[in-house]
Parts: sequence; C-alpha cells; structure tokens
Amino acid sequence: MTQPDFKASALGPLAELHVHVGGSVDPAVMWTIAHDQGIRLPSKDYWDFVDLITVPNDGRIKNLDDYAALFHWTELIQSSPEAIEHSVHQIIGGGYRKCNITTMELRFNPMKRNRGGERDLDHIIAGAIRGMERAELEYPAVRCGLILMLDRTFSVELNEIVARKAITYRSRGIIGVDIAGPRHPDFRYRDYGRPIDACRRAGLGVTIHCGEEGDPREMWEVLEHLRPSRIGHGILAAGDEQLMHELAKQRVVLEICPTSNLKTHAVANLEEMRHILRRFIEYGVRFSISTDGPEMLQTHVAQEFEILVNEGLLSAEEAAACNKCAHDASFVRHRAYPGMALGIF
Repeated sequence: MTQPDFKASALGPLAELHVHVGGSVDPAVMWTIAHDQGIRLPSKDYWDFVDLITVPNDGRIKNLDDYAALFHWTELIQSSPEAIEHSVHQIIGGGYRKCNITTMELRFNPMKRNRGGERDLDHIIAGAIRGMERAELEYPAVRCGLILMLDRTFSVELNEIVARKAITYRSRGIIGVDIAGPRHPDFRYRDYGRPIDACRRAGLGVTIHCGEEGDPREMWEVLEHLRPSRIGHGILAAGDEQLMHELAKQRVVLEICPTSNLKTHAVANLEEMRHILRRFIEYGVRFSISTDGPEMLQTHVAQEFEILVNEGLLSAEEAAACNKCAHDASFVRHRAYPGMALGIF
C-alpha cells in the first residue's frame, strides 16, 4: 500500500471540516493582532510567542489538557470583532493558497472571545462572518461556513445562548453547532438534547467532539441523545465492534485528525493510527481527514494525506475516498442565505 511519492495535489481540491479558529492562524499574524490590541504577552520575543501557541515536537505537550491550555492565549488574542474577522479571513485564504482547500468549515466558541461579557456576543459573531465573506469575495472557488461551539465547562444556560445565536445567524453563514472544550465532571451530553434538536430543526448541522479520550460509552450517549451527522475525532470507536456497526448504519462521519491525535498522545504512534483507520475501513465507518488546527499543530491537510499514504496507513484510492467524503458531508452544502426562514427554541 505504501506510495512514498504520493502528493496530495493528486486528490484535486481538498475539503477540511474540523478546524478550530484558535489553532489555525499564522503565529506572525497573531503576533500583530496581539500588538494591535495592546495585549500584554508573557514575552516580548517573537520566538517565545511561537512556542507559547504551537505544539512542539519535544514532548512538552503530555495530554489533551496541555493542548487545550494553548488556546488560552489564542482565544484571548482573538477577543474582539476586528481580531476574529482578521483571523477567519486569514485562515480561509491561507488554506486555499497553501492546500487548494475549496470546502472549509471553521469552528469557534464566541463566548470564549467576548472577555466574560465585556464584548458583545453578536459583534464577535458578526466579525467572524465579515471575515468569511471577505475571503469568499477574494477566493470565489471556496465554499465555507462557520460552526459555533458549545463548551463542556459551561452551564446548560450559557450553552443555550450559543445555540440560540447559531440559529439567529443561520442565514448569515453559521452552518452548524458543536460541543467541545475540556472535560468536566458535571457535564453530560444527554442534557443537550433540547437545544441540539432546535438547531437541527433550524437546518443547522450537528457535529460533536467525542471519543478522543475517556470512556468510549460516551459515543453511545451522543448517538442516542444528540443524533449528530458527524463526530469530532471518535477514534475510541475502533475498540467497539458494535459501536462501529452503529456508526456505519447511521452513516455518521468521523472527523479524524491524525497529527493532532499523535501530538496530544491520544494515539501512541503511526502504527496505532493505522490500526484505527484499518478497523474503520473494515467496518464501513465513514471518516474524513482534518488538522484540528494547522498552525498550532504545525501541519496542513495536504501534509496529513501525504503522511497517511506515504507511510502506508491509507492507499491513494482510500485517501481520495476520504476527501470525497469530506466534501459530501460538509454542512456548507446546506448553507442558508438571507431571506430563508429561521427556527428558534
């Protein structure tokens, strides 16, 4: 299966579905945004700053909690309408120029960028939309959309506000909702059936972070109570035959982020990742390939495909099928525009 000369350009235009705004902006751009806003950083040295917001290869990031901590700085720097606009615009344009990404979904939590209520939530969301619309004008070949994220450390009440905002901006380019963030002992996916159902009725796509770590039984809870079209990561399903059968039956797409899983030690090595992907293919579980955050993880989606094929984890044909799956599963296909009817809960 190994094809050491494989280039992702052979796949044609790429799609990337799992991209966090906080992990996807060039550090040089983030450096400038931080200084424009007068944010006091821990160091005045640019290279110290790069180390602060990227995942190195030296083993300093031990787990997902260490990885999540990096977002403190990127989310703080993006906490203004101008900053989030600049960030979204740069990510979309950079993805197209670097990797020929023509289908892109960006996700972020607007409440983690309003400085605890100091900034108006609508202005943050509108800033992200402006950045997307500017990028679409500059790169008309690109189809993109924004996913608003609920957080596992927030109360149900706060998360319902984010869900309502997603519905409100359904006709402006918000295409879906997600639940993510650090794990919390009081969090239960089943508590979010009502707001997630409301988002689905409004035409929004549903993708849920789950199955990256912890108890794989949580994926059963997500399937039963939230009924997502996609699951972010979901790698733990490879250890449960019945769960894989159910994912295949429901045609749920897993958003696989190989370098992210390796650098956060959710997966031990390429051999374990190969085993996971081969199991999914064996059981007919559909999956796409993404980066999670290309700049923070020092990768890009074309490189992800090249590693997977050149190291023998996927064949070139299987890589092409993954890319097609991402295009087909994208919520951008159902993106609403001004004038379409909205629903609310």
